[in-house]
Amino acid sequence: MKVSARNLIPGVVKSITPGAVNSEVVIEVAPGVEVVSIITKHSVESLELKVGSPVKAMMKASSVMVVVD
Repeated sequence: MKVSARNLIPGVVKSITPGAVNSEVVIEVAPGVEVVSIITKHSVESLELKVGSPVKAMMKASSVMVVVD
């Protein structure tokens, strides 16, 4: 699959919390570093996601803010 987004971060599904319509998918991208995604329950099923599944987190944003203290 080819996509135009450059923000593809490989990881492994750490947990899936199903809801009535949407599910929370936690992806571990490095030891102790997680990305959380909310996707439809149907998408979890059609992608056949399971804990331990290798995945890529794809992020697309029109703006990214940087903050310093």
